[in-house]
Amino acid sequence: MVKNMFDYQVLSRVKVPIFFRYTLVAMIFVIYIDSIIYKRSFHYYEFTNDEIPKFLNSHERIQGQLRSSIGENMHLRLIKEEIQEVEDENYKSLVPPLRVTERERIAWFRENMPKFHIFKSNNLTQLFHSRVVEFFDGGCEAKFFMTWISPAGSFGRREFFALESLFKAHPNGCLMILSRSLDSGRGYMIFKPLLDKGFRVNAVTPELAILFKNTPGEAWFEEMKSGNKDPGEIPLAQNLSNLMRLAILYKYGGVYLDTDFIVLKSFTGLKNSIGAQSMDVGSKSWTRLNNAALIFDVYHPLLLKFMQEFALTFDGSKWGHNGPYLVSRVVETIRDKPGYNFTVLQPMAFYPVDWIKIGRFFKKPENGGDSKWVQTKLLQLSGKTYGVHLWKKQTRNLRIEEGSVMGRLISEHCLICQHIYSS
Repeated sequence: MVKNMFDYQVLSRVKVPIFFRYTLVAMIFVIYIDSIIYKRSFHYYEFTNDEIPKFLNSHERIQGQLRSSIGENMHLRLIKEEIQEVEDENYKSLVPPLRVTERERIAWFRENMPKFHIFKSNNLTQLFHSRVVEFFDGGCEAKFFMTWISPAGSFGRREFFALESLFKAHPNGCLMILSRSLDSGRGYMIFKPLLDKGFRVNAVTPELAILFKNTPGEAWFEEMKSGNKDPGEIPLAQNLSNLMRLAILYKYGGVYLDTDFIVLKSFTGLKNSIGAQSMDVGSKSWTRLNNAALIFDVYHPLLLKFMQEFALTFDGSKWGHNGPYLVSRVVETIRDKPGYNFTVLQPMAFYPVDWIKIGRFFKKPENGGDSKWVQTKLLQLSGKTYGVHLWKKQTRNLRIEEGSVMGRLISEHCLICQHIYSS
């Protein structure tokens, strides 16, 4: 009996250090996993789509066992249903065929309708409105919206620089990205470096039927979803983004930005504004507007007019017809009419360089003249420019060279500041 008691006491003493040893190992493992996620959030493309949710969920389970302070947003990610990300190959298959008749294109659209995940409704998308309201309920210096209808894997360094610069200028701002693919484990990993610093960014899967309800876009969307309307030769995602940005601002108010912007200073002084892309040098009147940056109050009548024009004149085969050209057409027709109360900002506000000349912003100076030009441009941009549109279609294959205007801008307006010259 005495021997058994002695053995029990010895065993108890042994168990205590073993317990602490295992706890210490587990805590070290959590820290290690955290560091991996932080690093890989900048190289998320190394994971396959299946690996990322498993890796993230495993990490969350370990943290849940060891720490009781998991936030509600993380808890939501653990319990909400997983959203199927649109794969690259599937996304490419959604590009309409060229050189076919309208009838043939409509038939193709009907056949491929099940692949358009943006049209799908589920338990999570039904929470769209409540998720938007809840996200902005905490008080935001400014409300920002973006859209991303591409695969999460194509959200690269350039797009992340846009987020960094936005929060550098608006540390107390809130950014919501309407995106099914980013509303996922992979999306969380992309945003994690910013979330870890306390910035408020979130991706929410849109329920388009709710977003367009009671707007001029509702009937257009229902007809398109029925498969009886020609989507046009341009990928439908691009035109859906044109309508989504108008509807989200109309219903919630705030700022819409394309993901290819570098924000230079705060937008808080702007109200009900749209930027001119070009102006007539002689008359100083704008010649074209652009919809890549929009700042409007909730239920603004100009947004309603934009959506009416979209629904009435939709043409999915003309580039820009439902976007930059649309806002230009509408503003031209109502520019002298009362009741709209908005401002057209000069090109220097958002489009200080056009798409033809943007390439030089990425080139390093080769001589003294080039260096002086870079300094002059940076000085000009520090004045009336709120953000620089990068014209992604023209610059996506250009490398940012060290010492270039773009390199200098990103270096001065980034937060994480990694891989600037390798992007």
